[in-house]
Amino acid sequence: MFDMLSANRRDLLIGPLLAAIPGALLGDRANASPVDPNMTFTRLPDQIIWQAARNRPPNTVEQALLWGKSSEPGLYYYLVKWYPGFMSAPHWYETDRLCVVVSGTWWVASGEDFEPNDTVPMPAGSFIRRVARTPHYDGVKKDGSEPAVIAICGMGPITYHVVDPSKPDLRVL
Repeated sequence: MFDMLSANRRDLLIGPLLAAIPGALLGDRANASPVDPNMTFTRLPDQIIWQAARNRPPNTVEQALLWGKSSEPGLYYYLVKWYPGFMSAPHWYETDRLCVVVSGTWWVASGEDFEPNDTVPMPAGSFIRRVARTPHYDGVKKDGSEPAVIAICGMGPITYHVVDPSKPDLRVL
């Protein structure tokens, strides 16, 4: 009898809380404020414009500018999409670049010598800081199952410096 009373009291206390959860999660959408573009800049995935990066062939590496321009002073933020089978040549920039892998696996390495087998995998959610004026290279190995999308942020202006300009800056694996 004691257990039955405890269960009833518990049910009486928990019942109203459980009943309130759907309303709390859904909210009152009729009273929601619209987004003011002067206060909050938004862009849905289908509004993001992808372009060939540095005039490279389709389905190798693409980029989508989200904010600013890396060629101008100030903050820039963009997405880069590397397709399987392509990597950059060793290169460097004048300023740090902060990178987060959004999807896929991005393979990265440091140094002046291009050694794809020395790259390490950075899965979605990984953070990478590219230190200013240090050579590095990256991309997606040819056995990758999907492109890697990387969000990159830094301070411009930047210039892309290839370590060895006599060799192609896009490497096919």
